[in-house]
Amino acid sequence: MSTLNIGIAGGGVGGLAAAIALRQQGHHVTVFEQAQGFSRVGADINLTPNVVRAIDGLGAGAAIRERGAQPTFRISRDWNTGQETSRLGMSNVAEARYGAPQVTIHRADIIEALAERFPIEHIRFGQRIRALTQDAQGVHLQLADGTSPSFDVVIGADGIHSRVRTALFGEESPRFTGVVSFRSVVPTERVQHVPEIEAFTKWWGPNPQSQIVTFPLNQGRETFIFATTGQESWTEESWTSEGDVNELRSFYQDFHPDARALLDACDSTLKSALYEREPLPRWSVGTVTLLGDACHPMLPFMAQGAGMAIEDAVVLGRALAGAGSRAEAERALQTYENARKERTAQIQIGSRGNQWMKTQGNADWVYGYDAWHVPLA
Repeated sequence: MSTLNIGIAGGGVGGLAAAIALRQQGHHVTVFEQAQGFSRVGADINLTPNVVRAIDGLGAGAAIRERGAQPTFRISRDWNTGQETSRLGMSNVAEARYGAPQVTIHRADIIEALAERFPIEHIRFGQRIRALTQDAQGVHLQLADGTSPSFDVVIGADGIHSRVRTALFGEESPRFTGVVSFRSVVPTERVQHVPEIEAFTKWWGPNPQSQIVTFPLNQGRETFIFATTGQESWTEESWTSEGDVNELRSFYQDFHPDARALLDACDSTLKSALYEREPLPRWSVGTVTLLGDACHPMLPFMAQGAGMAIEDAVVLGRALAGAGSRAEAERALQTYENARKERTAQIQIGSRGNQWMKTQGNADWVYGYDAWHVPLA
């Protein structure tokens, strides 16, 4: 089997998924993660059937099902009347239609499930990439600790602030969207009286910036509440800060009583700014490419951010199957990019518009995608 020496910048969901997919093809993979170790930080994530099916092929499907929850339906409701505007069967219905259910889960639990499938000794924690160069001999990283490892291929899975992206295409600041989000987790027993609390429900507000989304976590023992609203500017030093639950409730005081009951159950909340970039015209230079938020960060309104990174990882692994030289790897990276750019751009732009499944529609183009079998030109 042909083997490449591959470095991955970023040990998040996309980076670990890529590491597993590439190792499945026999490549030697090293992951560089700037954190000192995995910890229980980050948001709660909706893994739709297309994503769960991709994770199944990485061998982590059983683990995420065990750790997460499986919503019964995907429901849209009007913000003030409570009227249902769309309903899509999930759980067993999605399993039958798409080959996998929807799973809602904390980011740390996905990381844990993926990390179980990749040797921990091949993850170098506490490693920040400062710069990157490439020449005929390979791709050379400059790390904050002064070391300079070299690889045949480097994958930038290092998020919206990607240093790999900057090395390839120069500095570019992400754009504040004018939308902020609030995230809270409450024991489900506090909101048990809210109808169909076991479903994924989106309360559509009076404008595209305003919504409340709720779904089960931790096998239904907890409920995640995610709310967004418009805000002209963001002046905090961090993108995420402690929020005020009274401020949160004030933004949605005219919403239906069932929606307000969700917010009344919150003891605390995190407030975050939502940022995005335009779709990139290219992802790869030589034998360096990008993955996930490093090349297509998107708003959360289609719940596909982490999912697109995982799909990227699977297609990348398939594209690099059998590549044993840098020339073959360069061609493979173009194949990967060509297979993924149109879909990710479509979802990136669709997420910005925030009309996905507001009324009953066909979800097959998103949920029916199979990263393991999509044609590679």
